[in-house]
Amino acid sequence: MQIQWRRWGASLLALALVCAPPVVSFSGERPDLVGWERDSPYNKHYDASESDDFKGVVEEIIDITPLPGMAPGFGLKVRDQDGDMVEVHLGPKSFAKPESIGLKKGDKVKVKGVWVALNDKDVFLASKVKKGENIELKVRRTRDGAPYWTFSPEELAREKED
Repeated sequence: MQIQWRRWGASLLALALVCAPPVVSFSGERPDLVGWERDSPYNKHYDASESDDFKGVVEEIIDITPLPGMAPGFGLKVRDQDGDMVEVHLGPKSFAKPESIGLKKGDKVKVKGVWVALNDKDVFLASKVKKGENIELKVRRTRDGAPYWTFSPEELAREKED
């Protein structure tokens, strides 16, 4: 679990590292991450070289199942500056609780990530969502799109140092 918040210069990354669930259980699989694994078909859609961003207003926090058989996830419906509704994918529900991400209906946000076509519709796979100058939700490493929910505690610690 790597959610990095910046609120008046403070980061909750240390809390995220302490509270992070293990990446691999004794059985070798985590049912709450099925389909969200680092090399899953879903994550292979993320091409960091296609990075884009847009601004908008949060309309709703939503439950998602991006592809059949995936563990439940969550995202946002964001109305962009052109008035279009964009479905933004944030990650699996086991990564963070939707009610704890610091975003709510009516918040003005800037979303960074990539556009992909899934199930015949365009969606936006977020790498980070920024609200004002004080709150930032990071769900993927910007330079390569690696999802933070797949990182080991050691990898998360290295990310914190960067």
